[in-house]
Amino acid sequence: MSTSTLFLNYWWIFVALFVLLFYKFILRVFFGMVIVPENKIGLVTKKFVLFGAHKGLPDGRIIATKGEAGFQAKTLAPGLYWGMWPWQYGVQMQAFTIIPEGQIGLILANDGIEIPTGAILARRVESDNFQDADKFLNNGGQKGRQTAYITAGTYRINTFAFTVTIANMVIIEENMVGIVTTLDGLPIESGQIAGRQIQGHNNFQDIDTFLKNGGNRGLQPSIILAGSYNINPWAVQIEEIQMTDVPIGYVGVVISYIGEEGKDLTGEHFKHGNIVSKGQRGVWMEAYGPGKYPINKYTMKVEPVPTTNLVLNWANARNESHQLDKNLSTITVRSKDGFPFNLDVSQIIHIPATEAPKVIARFGSMSNLVSQVLEPTIGNYFRNSAQDSDVISFLITRKERQQSAKEHIKTVLDDYNVNAVDTLIGDILPPEALMKTLTDRKIAEEEQKTYQIQKMAQEQRQGVEKETAIADMQKEIVKAQQSVEIAQRAADATVKKAEGDANSLKLQVDAEATAIKMRAHAEAEATKSRAGAQAAATRLNAGADAEKISKTGLAEAEKISAIGKSTADAYEQQARAMGGENFSRFKITEEIGKGNIKIIPDLIVSGSGGEGSLSGLMGLQLMQMIQQGKTSKNNS
Repeated sequence: MSTSTLFLNYWWIFVALFVLLFYKFILRVFFGMVIVPENKIGLVTKKFVLFGAHKGLPDGRIIATKGEAGFQAKTLAPGLYWGMWPWQYGVQMQAFTIIPEGQIGLILANDGIEIPTGAILARRVESDNFQDADKFLNNGGQKGRQTAYITAGTYRINTFAFTVTIANMVIIEENMVGIVTTLDGLPIESGQIAGRQIQGHNNFQDIDTFLKNGGNRGLQPSIILAGSYNINPWAVQIEEIQMTDVPIGYVGVVISYIGEEGKDLTGEHFKHGNIVSKGQRGVWMEAYGPGKYPINKYTMKVEPVPTTNLVLNWANARNESHQLDKNLSTITVRSKDGFPFNLDVSQIIHIPATEAPKVIARFGSMSNLVSQVLEPTIGNYFRNSAQDSDVISFLITRKERQQSAKEHIKTVLDDYNVNAVDTLIGDILPPEALMKTLTDRKIAEEEQKTYQIQKMAQEQRQGVEKETAIADMQKEIVKAQQSVEIAQRAADATVKKAEGDANSLKLQVDAEATAIKMRAHAEAEATKSRAGAQAAATRLNAGADAEKISKTGLAEAEKISAIGKSTADAYEQQARAMGGENFSRFKITEEIGKGNIKIIPDLIVSGSGGEGSLSGLMGLQLMQMIQQGKTSKNNS
């Protein structure tokens, strides 16, 4: 069978295959069929208009809303469409616009009416989140950057009419503050540095409400706190800064640069600046206590003022942590005698919390207080004080000058609403030559003290040695004391013995006298015959003898008693005059002498040098001769 015969018999099979292979093309060409997938939209371009009045777009327009030729505002949603013949319509498949989480979609309208003069952003119009370009244009949507934006999600956006730009959400971290500057709105009023406070814009996320309510472009008094915000960066710029921290021991005095002019609350006696109520322009009477505050650093300033005791040092390389004294240094003064010298000074001050706004209103800051008041006041006081005294006197009267400085500076600072707690003079550095003189003098004084201490130590050492010697001689002292006691008792015994002998002798004499008298009387009676003259003579002789014997015995007894008593008195007086220890040594020596005890040898025999042997022999010979002489003497 030939090829032509085969084609004629089975032509319908070839037609069916052709239709199966090119049905879409056939349907598109002959029936205008368009299929839009479910994840896309169809962007329509009309190539020409067959009939009707709307054949061309108005001047300045690029999107057709009334069937004009060009980019069509209406899009084709997913589905099947007929009559979209390819020679009249072009259909472009466009993927959905997807805005991820944490981001927003910024919209640039490619068509619409012109933005009014002075505005930079197009205002919001109803357009189903820019998914209905026809409604956007018919409702008066403006060409250009839009104030409105689309949040996270999926949108059917006509990219012929709108261009979508992805932007991140604004995130303000913890302990941070967002400072807001708007890029559109009314000009800021004259004399102000920030716009008016506007309500209802939901932290600038609804910029259309902000603009509708008369918001100003530029710096805003409002701030935004920590969090995530859908903010259009074409409309609002955010600067993230740290919150204002008022430490413990401080108060924060608020200086506001915006707000209405307020009435001064300090009265007529304070003429150094306005202190106003909270929210007004000026220094606020109400200071912030310790804590963290969301402060707009461009519209307000918080000046920390210490309410604890504050130490300021006029010294080199010694600054406190607050750094208010970093520009202070050692004070150089000149004395009355022309010597320059340096001194370090520390000033302790205290500012009550209620007085802090006045201090800031007067000086503006704590550093100004230091530089404008404390530095000249303290420096000039000590310079003047030094000129009234020489260096030595200044050093000697340091305590008095410190007290005087405290009183003077306290009086001065009271006028500035500052309490002067204390004024302290630190190191005083006189000239080197003068310092050497003072040092030498001090060294001499210390050496003198050292000599006195050494002298006392020597005296104590001598006392110790004396006590040691006495302790070493304690045995001999005890022995001497015993000897003295024995001698004292012997003397007492001698006195007693003498008194006894005297009494005994007196009794014997009295007895003998009585006996003689009795014998004489008997003899006189027996010899009565003797003559009266002889008897009288005999009685007289006997009486005289008896009287003599009595007086002799009495005299002898009194003599013995007197000798014993005088000996005892002599011992006592010698012991009192010589001291107990010395008298004991004396009696010991005396007893040794009475006993013929040799303390020092009569002859010392020594042998030294070449003559040692001869000297020794001669010494021995001499000793023998002396011994023989003594023996002969004793025998004779």
